[in-house]
Amino acid sequence: MNKKKLLRDTALLTASSLVMRCIALLFQIWLVARIGAAGTGLYGLVGSVGFLAATVAISGIRFAATRLVSEEIGLERCGGIGEAVRLCICYSLFFGVSSAAILWFCAEPIGFLWIGDARTVLSLKILSLSLPFISLSSVLYGYFTACGRIAKAAVVQVLEQIVRITLVIVLLSHAPTDDLEKCCAAVSTGSSLAELVSFIMMATAYLFDRRAHAAKPEPSPRLPSRMLSIAVPLALSAYARSSLSTLEQLMVPRGLKKAGWSANGALAGYGTIQGMVFPILFFPSCIVTALSELIVPELTAAQVAGRTEDIARSVSSLLRKSLALSCFIALMLWLLAGFLGDAIYHSADAGHYLRVFSPLVPIMYTDMVTDGCLKGLGQQLASMSFNILEAICGVVLVWFLLPKFGLNGYIGVLYFEEIFNFALSIHRLSQVTQLSLFRRPVRNAAGG
Repeated sequence: MNKKKLLRDTALLTASSLVMRCIALLFQIWLVARIGAAGTGLYGLVGSVGFLAATVAISGIRFAATRLVSEEIGLERCGGIGEAVRLCICYSLFFGVSSAAILWFCAEPIGFLWIGDARTVLSLKILSLSLPFISLSSVLYGYFTACGRIAKAAVVQVLEQIVRITLVIVLLSHAPTDDLEKCCAAVSTGSSLAELVSFIMMATAYLFDRRAHAAKPEPSPRLPSRMLSIAVPLALSAYARSSLSTLEQLMVPRGLKKAGWSANGALAGYGTIQGMVFPILFFPSCIVTALSELIVPELTAAQVAGRTEDIARSVSSLLRKSLALSCFIALMLWLLAGFLGDAIYHSADAGHYLRVFSPLVPIMYTDMVTDGCLKGLGQQLASMSFNILEAICGVVLVWFLLPKFGLNGYIGVLYFEEIFNFALSIHRLSQVTQLSLFRRPVRNAAGG
C-alpha cells in the first residue's frame, strides 16, 4: 500500500474539507440567525426527504465506480477505465432522472402526508431538479478517488460550496423573514443550482483528465455484471436504510408534539440538535472522513493483489490513530461546549446538547473509518445491513420513547444507534482482517 500517496491525498482532502466546513459552519451560523431554529428544523425535514431521493438517484453508483476503476488499476488494465466510467454514467442517468420525476410528481403527497407540513412542497419540487446532477457527479467523484487524483474533485467541491452559499444568501435576501416556506425554497434553489454548477465543473475536469491520461481501449471482462453486482445490492440496502432513516427524522417532531411540545417548539428542538449541534460535532472529522474515502481504493488494490498482511497492518494502524484523535476531540468539545454554543449560536441549549453528545464522538469518528475499511475489502453489504438494522431499531425506539421522554428520549436513541452500529461493524472487520487495535500485528517470516 502506497502510504506516501495515501498521506498526501489525505492531507489534501482534509485541507479542502476543512475549508469547506469552515465556510459551511459560518454559513450555518448566519442561516440559523436568518431563519431561526424552527426554520432550520423545517429545512432539516425537507433535507431528510431530499437525502432519500438522492440515495435513489445515486443507487450505489459512487462506490461502484470507485471499486470498478480501482479493480482496473489494480489489475493494470488501464484501458478499461474509460469504459467502466461510461457504463456507470448510463446507470446514473437512468436513476437520476427517475428519482427526479418521482420526487417532482410526489412532492404534494410527501409534503402533506409524510412531513405533515404544506410549506415543504415547493422546496421538494425544487430539490428534485438537482438529482440527475448529483447522480452524475457521484460517478466522476468515484473515478477521481480511485485514480488518486483527488485534488481535482476537492477543488470542485470547495468551489461548489462557495457557489451554494453565495446563491442562498442572495436568494434569501429577497425572501420575507417570517415566511418559512419561501425561506426554505430559497435555500433549496441555491443548493440545486450549486449542484448543476458542480457537475459542469466536475465533467470539465474529467474530460481534461482523460485526455491527459488516455490509454488504448481494451476489453474488461464482465464489466456490466460486475457493476450491477456491486451497485444493485448497495442500492437496495441504501433504499431500505435511507427510507427508515427518513422515517425516523420525520417522526421526531411528531413524537415531540405528542410529548407536549408545540409545533414550532418541536421543530426548534429538532433543529437545535440536527442543525446546530451536529455540524459542530462533525466539524473536526475532516481527517477521518478523508481516510474513510481514500482507504477504499487502497484496500481494494491491496486485496486484489493478495497483500493480506499489509491490509491488517494498515487497518489496525488507521483505527488506532482515529480512536486517539477522536478521544482528544471529544475532550475538547466537552470542555468548550458552553463557550462554543454561546460564541457560535448565542444559544445555551446548543452548548448543553454539545456537551451531552461529545462522549459519542470517538465512536462516531472511528465508525467512519471502520465503514471505509469494510467497503474497501468488499464488505459493503455487511456494512449496509448493519445500517439497516440500526435504522429499524431507531424507528422503533423513536416511536415508543419520544412521546414519553421527549428530547431526552431522542438523545438516548441516537446514542444507542451509534454504539450498536459500531459494535457490529468492528466485529465484522475483525473477522475479515487480522485486526489488532492495542498491539501491532506480528509479521511472519514470509511477510518480512
